[in-house]
Amino acid sequence: MPVVDEDAALDAYSAIVVSVAERLLPSVASLQIGGPRGGSGSAVAISADGLLVTSAHVVRAVRSGRAVFVDGREVEVDVVGADPFSDLAVLRAREGDLHAAELGDAEGLRVGQLVVAIGNPLGFSGSVSAGVVSALGRSLPTGDGRRVRVVDDVIQTDAALHPGNSGGALADGRARVVGINTAVVGPGVGQGLGLAVPINAHTTELIGQLLATGRVRRAYIGVGGASRALPPRAARTGRRQAVEITAVMDASPASRAGIQAGDVVVAIDDRPVATIGDLQRQLGADRIGVPLAVELVRDGALRTVTIVPGPLDG
Repeated sequence: MPVVDEDAALDAYSAIVVSVAERLLPSVASLQIGGPRGGSGSAVAISADGLLVTSAHVVRAVRSGRAVFVDGREVEVDVVGADPFSDLAVLRAREGDLHAAELGDAEGLRVGQLVVAIGNPLGFSGSVSAGVVSALGRSLPTGDGRRVRVVDDVIQTDAALHPGNSGGALADGRARVVGINTAVVGPGVGQGLGLAVPINAHTTELIGQLLATGRVRRAYIGVGGASRALPPRAARTGRRQAVEITAVMDASPASRAGIQAGDVVVAIDDRPVATIGDLQRQLGADRIGVPLAVELVRDGALRTVTIVPGPLDG
């Protein structure tokens, strides 16, 4: 029987997955938070001097833990800051010389694109799964136990995810981290689907705030939404893209202002809103308590509603 050259036999798909795994596995740690009875998950090293990113729900209220890498190295880590409303947390290892992953930009992802998930599901270290981007712009309810916020622009993938994958890397075909795996969609909702918080300009800014101050302070209006093309009847606005409100939180500023699911937001204070990112960028800490003029389309009619954002501290 002839000897088969396995490297030559790898098809293009397999070659990409193998390449991503080889580059990223050294950067993804198994995370044990709060001792043997605490939480567990995964974390991604983002700087050689000891910074890691994980999911906020993995660290919860615990302040330290241990990260174990695929080469067997174990390092103690401290929680620098956690933001339950984006489900992101930043850790600092007490030792440096980590293998830092390259961060990408989820804004460039397309539905159907190959992605690779790397984490530590069910206690199995260094697991790799691959799939495609199933959808973009999904919403994920998160919170701190008292308040609920919807994380928008979440990536949906069919790459196999299991408990323990949270905080791990979702990477594109060039091994750039484009998301932090955060949730598994369970039975009755859609088996075989996972969600990841995107890495983009907005979440990179949040990570920077967590690193600088240990928390994220933002304005809060209490809506979830998704980008959509404007209906033809609204073409007179001169804009083609807007954000449709898909959820309004009870007792939120948006609810008090009369915002409804199905409303299509086209501008805030005369600034166009084409994506959820546009909306979130207008809700910095400086907008707390400041009335916002929200231009929206409802039942084909253009109207303006005033919302006064409240504080949302993560």
